[in-house]
Amino acid sequence: MWHDLECGGYVEDFRLWRELAGNGPVLDLGCGTGRVALDLAQRGVPVVGLDVDEALLAELRSRAAGLPVETVRADARDFHLGRHFPVVLAPMQTVQLLGGPDGRAGFLSCAKAHLEPGGICAIAIADDIQTFDEIDAPLPLPDVHEEGGTVYFSQPVSIKDQGDRFEIEFVREVVDPNGGRSSGRNVIHLDRLDAEQLEAEAAGLFTVLESLTVPATDAYVGSTVVMLRA
Repeated sequence: MWHDLECGGYVEDFRLWRELAGNGPVLDLGCGTGRVALDLAQRGVPVVGLDVDEALLAELRSRAAGLPVETVRADARDFHLGRHFPVVLAPMQTVQLLGGPDGRAGFLSCAKAHLEPGGICAIAIADDIQTFDEIDAPLPLPDVHEEGGTVYFSQPVSIKDQGDRFEIEFVREVVDPNGGRSSGRNVIHLDRLDAEQLEAEAAGLFTVLESLTVPATDAYVGSTVVMLRA
């Protein structure tokens, strides 16, 4: 629920992934519940979705019934599928969740090992993250979802600069049909990373192509998509 609420509404990058996917097959790294994988599969593109979270993959399998989607539970920093793909995608900020340069090195090595000669690896990064605090700044609007009379709210309340990474804190609240309320806080960390740094890290494995962009919206930061050729 929370994964979909906080990430599932983002569609601004779909056009780019559709153009890059061609006829597939596509390896979708950090696929979650299938935001990108399902969009591609509904257009007939075979997709292998890889994620470390089995609960998210189980939901993807349920949603993908009858579609050309396979799932693999594995860490994007260390996986071996024994297959090669013309396209490997890492949407949203997957590459910034890997714990710094060592994690990215494993990720890039695995991506290269699973690409066909001349294949494309496209990696989205958020490189214009603006800090704020719930005490000092107006907060972004919350994400809201209602299901069976229960309402779920997720409110980003701060983004803090911690040097080599950003700490993003959300308040999550649930209101049941009888008015009962429960709430908690969730924190994620995104590595500080820009396109130039990622391209430099990838240069020994890939040919670096011109990067692409996904514009910002009122609800989401924009992305730079680093383009690499095997």
